[in-house]
Amino acid sequence: MKCKPFLKIGKRLIGEKYLPIIIVEIGINHNGKIKLAKELIKIAQSCGAEIIKHQTHIPDDEMSIEAKKIIPVHTNENIYDIISNSSISYEQEKNFQNYVHKLGMTFLSTPFSREAANRLNKMNVPAYKIGSGECNNYPLVEHICKFNKPIILSTGMNDIKRIKKAVKIIESHKISYALLHCTNLYPTPTKLIRLNAIDEIKKTFPKAVVGLSDHTGENYTSFAALGKGVSIIEKHFIDSKKRKGPDISASIDKNQLRDLIIGSREIHKSLPGKVKPVQDEKNTANFAFASVVSNENIKAGTILSKKNIWVRRPGTGDFKAEYYEKLIGRKIHKDIKKNTQLKKNHLKNAKK
Repeated sequence: MKCKPFLKIGKRLIGEKYLPIIIVEIGINHNGKIKLAKELIKIAQSCGAEIIKHQTHIPDDEMSIEAKKIIPVHTNENIYDIISNSSISYEQEKNFQNYVHKLGMTFLSTPFSREAANRLNKMNVPAYKIGSGECNNYPLVEHICKFNKPIILSTGMNDIKRIKKAVKIIESHKISYALLHCTNLYPTPTKLIRLNAIDEIKKTFPKAVVGLSDHTGENYTSFAALGKGVSIIEKHFIDSKKRKGPDISASIDKNQLRDLIIGSREIHKSLPGKVKPVQDEKNTANFAFASVVSNENIKAGTILSKKNIWVRRPGTGDFKAEYYEKLIGRKIHKDIKKNTQLKKNHLKNAKK
């Protein structure tokens, strides 16, 4: 049997055989304030989080001056200023990482530039998350691959052709990887999530662990994706949706995060199995199924017909309802009272 793809991030195994992982994206929701970042980390830990993800921004290495002219549709501020106001120093990010580790969780981050990737390498992160915007930034993908760490790659805004180029680079380095289906709208309308694209990614990239980076601000589509067998869900996180920030509307709060983590584990339990009776259903089947019964008093020597036999609950008789047609035309050699289950000894040479 062919082995299913998996990742190992720290001690955590990630793949279809294992419990799904919820990547809790603090991102830039801390607005450059380490105190708030730590509060969010602590709350996420109390909800059962295993992985906390940051965004590593070094503005001057990430963007040219033209970025000051670009205003994302979900905010009134240009992207350069948004990132500059939310970026933190190496020392601050190392403090962030140490706090995550102190609480027993794994720290990951998305580098948006070569310098940012180098910083994370210095911080010895166990894996790299590459955002959708960098999926077709092949020079950066190549640079990150040189660190020889597992890669989680979001695929929003890219088609299969572009994704294939990034995957070719990753596979050339013999690195284990995951692909996250994603829509880069903040928040994403449910109708634009396109969950069936997950099947296309699974089919096209059989070596990839598959997940969903969900920007809806709710859990519905994440639960649906988990039902399709994804191994990773990435969600932006905030303590209160009343806070200000470009990603707040696409974030979930602590109650939603707790539900998502619990729900992911329960859904994972529900997936295995085939279309066949479950042993634990036997008692239910006994009263839910029907057996062949006499529809009237039947004398020995009578030929069974659709008039004198029928099917009724419970299903504990010698002849279940599925054998009804096979009994028509058979001869009874013992008297049977009305509304009584037919038994093997009522028939000569009878078989169930």
